[in-house]
Amino acid sequence: MFLKFKDEVSSILSRAVKKAGFDTDDLALSESPHADLASSVGFKMAPKYKKSPKEISEKIYKNIAIQADSYVARAEMAGPYINFFMSRTFLNETVLRVLLDRENFGNLDNKGKIILEHTSANPDGPLHIGHIRNSVIGDTLARILKRAGYDVETQYYINDMGRQIAVVVWGLENFQFDSTKKKDHAIAEVYINANKSLVDEKEHSPEVDAIMKKYEAGEPEIEGKFKNAIDTCMEGIKESLARMNIHHDKFIWESQFVRTGEVTEIMDQVKALDRCELKDGAMMVDLKDMGIQKSLVIQRSDGTSLYTTRDLSYHNWKDSQCDRMIDILGADHKLISSQLKAVLRILGHKEPHIVIFEFVSLPEGSMSTRRGVFISADELIDEVEKAAFEVVDKKLPDKDVEFKKKVAAFVSIGAVRYDIIRISPEKATVFDWKEAVDFEKQGAPFIQYAHARACSIIKNAKEEGILFENFDPNVLLEVQEIALIKKLSVFERVIDDASRELKPNLLAIYARELADSFNQFYRFVPVLSAEPVEFRAARLALVDCSRIVLANALDTLGIIAPESM
Repeated sequence: MFLKFKDEVSSILSRAVKKAGFDTDDLALSESPHADLASSVGFKMAPKYKKSPKEISEKIYKNIAIQADSYVARAEMAGPYINFFMSRTFLNETVLRVLLDRENFGNLDNKGKIILEHTSANPDGPLHIGHIRNSVIGDTLARILKRAGYDVETQYYINDMGRQIAVVVWGLENFQFDSTKKKDHAIAEVYINANKSLVDEKEHSPEVDAIMKKYEAGEPEIEGKFKNAIDTCMEGIKESLARMNIHHDKFIWESQFVRTGEVTEIMDQVKALDRCELKDGAMMVDLKDMGIQKSLVIQRSDGTSLYTTRDLSYHNWKDSQCDRMIDILGADHKLISSQLKAVLRILGHKEPHIVIFEFVSLPEGSMSTRRGVFISADELIDEVEKAAFEVVDKKLPDKDVEFKKKVAAFVSIGAVRYDIIRISPEKATVFDWKEAVDFEKQGAPFIQYAHARACSIIKNAKEEGILFENFDPNVLLEVQEIALIKKLSVFERVIDDASRELKPNLLAIYARELADSFNQFYRFVPVLSAEPVEFRAARLALVDCSRIVLANALDTLGIIAPESM
């Protein structure tokens, strides 16, 4: 709804600009604490027309004409700014539109196929908190883009040809696999033991190198061993992702691009460039003229390909499958991703849009799979769930244990997802699970509780036989009511902004603000006890609107919207 209001403001302002004798492509519209939309167009045009911003804005303002039943109630001058305000027609239609569209409210009609790759952790052990940030950002962005109308396919790119997996395969031949443990954790144990052995007894390293070469050559027996090792680890990783409400549409193995000859094709294309050079037998691509000082190695001295070479093939393949590619990568991939994009650009291929995220850490310190000193995603979620249960147990002492466990489970997952996504990807963050599950702080439990409260109000109304199918939205005149309706209206704008800017934190911020706006409304405006009856019906309808949009926002964040807690 807000986007329609903005469109109408744009039309009104554009006509006024032309009537005033000016011309501009930028109306400089933005949301403002002083208005629903404000224009600083006078500032934009001042240099061109050699007039003061206020003088230009005054001329434009005098030419503003607003039709009856417009979404725009009025325009006002405030110094050099022109402020616009929503009409009663707009407010009423917002309420009716939410109730009509329900779970589809906020959906946009963008077109195009997007392949979004995220997580793609090496299958050599369980996910840790760094992987979780990748997964949550990727999954939430996919949900936002789907709500924005795009056809989104999420992919997990399995690195099955790296040395790490060869070490796992070698380790499974030389160390015990503990079948009593979760499979990805058991693989990690084998990997850690194998790495330690390879460091202490370096004579085994050529055995791993031989395994790698045999796999790249496609030797059937070795292929079977790799598949077994990777499938075993991925089974555990998928369990962890599912626990966090994260699912991938496809799992792409990098070896497929070697088997099909696509890696050879891309290498031939790169070698044909006049920027390739040999260094110690390895083939490198000079990218200095692209602003990248470090050359990209595309082939080892023994003739085998590298992850980056196969990644070029993967992106070239993705290009043929979609209109747009998005990759979610950690800050340690900044250089390699810039090299990848540069080579694709030189070759004339489509480049991916890279979302780089800084790392999230715990108060306990950093994690490393290789050293065997890490906190897995499973351990983290277990700890958060335990903390959530303690909070729920204190807050709901009269509820039975099973109910408390159920609440703790969805609160913990919501807390992890929300606390990670609320911070802009490019900012580093520390995850404190005790704060994340605090119902008093404005995190996931705060938003979930607002939704549960709305559900409870609706349930109580139905039990008391209070109907609100027929209501008059014109009676919603209180400051808190109008503020809540306006907040409901901007949901689609937030989806639009988050999908265009690839910033899922915008939706997290909105969900918190919506929950706060609903709580302010409920705190100051009586609902079930409202008199006369038409006020009660209209306010119940507004509660239902809030429930719908809170549920839509939580669902898009991948967080459960509970009916009770």
